[in-house]
Amino acid sequence: MNPLSTQAPSARGALNTDVTPILRVRHLTKRFGAFAAVDDVSLQLVPGEIHGLLGENGAGKSTLTACISGYHRPDAGDVEFDGRAARIHSPADATRLGIGMVHQHFVLVPVLSVIENIIAGTQREHWLLRPARVRARVQALCEQYGLDVDLNARVGDLAVGQQQWVEILKCLYQRVRLLILDEPTAVLAPQESARLFEILRALSRQGTALIVITHKLDEALQCDNVTVMRKGRTVATVPTQGRDKNELSRLMVGRVTATPQRRGASGTDERLSVRGLSAAGSGRRLRGIDLSVRRGEIVGIAGVSGNGQRELFEVLAGARRAESGQILCDGQDVTNIGPAGIMRAGVGHIPQDRFAEGLVGEFSVADNLALGLQRTATMSRHGFMSRARMQAFAQSAIRDYGIATRSAMTPVQTLSGGNAQKVVIARELFHAKGVLLANQPTRGLDIGVIEDIYTLLLAKRQEGFAILLASDELDDLFALSDRIAVMYGGRLIMAGAPSEVSIEQIGHLMAGGGAFQEPG
Repeated sequence: MNPLSTQAPSARGALNTDVTPILRVRHLTKRFGAFAAVDDVSLQLVPGEIHGLLGENGAGKSTLTACISGYHRPDAGDVEFDGRAARIHSPADATRLGIGMVHQHFVLVPVLSVIENIIAGTQREHWLLRPARVRARVQALCEQYGLDVDLNARVGDLAVGQQQWVEILKCLYQRVRLLILDEPTAVLAPQESARLFEILRALSRQGTALIVITHKLDEALQCDNVTVMRKGRTVATVPTQGRDKNELSRLMVGRVTATPQRRGASGTDERLSVRGLSAAGSGRRLRGIDLSVRRGEIVGIAGVSGNGQRELFEVLAGARRAESGQILCDGQDVTNIGPAGIMRAGVGHIPQDRFAEGLVGEFSVADNLALGLQRTATMSRHGFMSRARMQAFAQSAIRDYGIATRSAMTPVQTLSGGNAQKVVIARELFHAKGVLLANQPTRGLDIGVIEDIYTLLLAKRQEGFAILLASDELDDLFALSDRIAVMYGGRLIMAGAPSEVSIEQIGHLMAGGGAFQEPG
């Protein structure tokens, strides 16, 4: 399909000609200094079209939509909306045109109620507010799209998936004609993801155009058309009907990728054991967690974000105190011994937020690789830090892990998400002697980097490591894990081996479906 075609999907796979595009972008460019984040990109949508925007981490997808929605001003190019030249200098300009944006990181006020967030986020209200009228319309929208949202609930008390629906309600209330969603299923259980696409399809039938930013191939295939971006430029715009994930993978990263499979059985001796663990949390309180991970085993943890995964990993890594219970690492009691003690016990920790928790952005690649190793022979000589040893270690890590950086002295905040994550993984695998905690190690990364990271984890499994892996990607958990557990409401339910359970059963537990039942 030509990127500037004026054909519109009247239904999935069917095209209707002679339709004026709702959005037309011509030769758009956005630079940050000398770096072109978006380079001469053209794109268009017609009413009722669901258009996927697919690309590697750092390909320019979010920057492109930020220009369309008024968060960035392009340096060159033109934007037309509904057949007319559009000057979109701010999000308010976009809203007035009828362009709505659901961000990956929600723009909500936690202390306000759902209805208050919707009122605060719209420009359609007269200065004299009529809350009853607003509530009636929002309630009608909930009924129309089958959304079960308590309009009186404080947003900060809602599960992350429910907050996603609030963001969508804000846009629906404003009667948007173009809705942009950035990684919309990242915080949703499988059933919620399926429900989301049902809603998107219903909106498309009513004439709303939608852009879905994603790095997931199966989600891109649910769109009518997909534009693939690489290094700020458009690789292709193609209809999805009749295509498969292999074709999109080739366009996206130049090759077919696949989740590597685990091989060989795990051992019998426990390397990580958790008994009756409870702890307070900024999100979910942990309640009576029992867990064991054996030598050469990967235990996968599924769960919608915000159900206690972060708190569990922080307690295991020594960054949060346990109120009760015990943590054993190779038979050694490591409960509440702090991060330095956990590190000395041979535990590596890949946190869920690489930049906020795993790296110091202003520090160089070499300095970040040295964190925690300052007093070891690897980095010091005669009790003093050795810049030569730091450089040698950094060069080795850059080579072994394929970290794309100008030099070891490059600030880590300038790296792409995938390369920044490789810095964290290189350091933590050097620390780890037998146990690895990996919380969302591939979140927000493209399929090529994901394949590399999972290959590294499986290699450590073969070496006899005990690996606790939390991931949003159920397909990957089923491929990599020897056993799968589910976190919901601060509790952990051991579901079983991948051969014993289905993705549907795991999704049911993720949505709060109760205790696991052995299959038939």
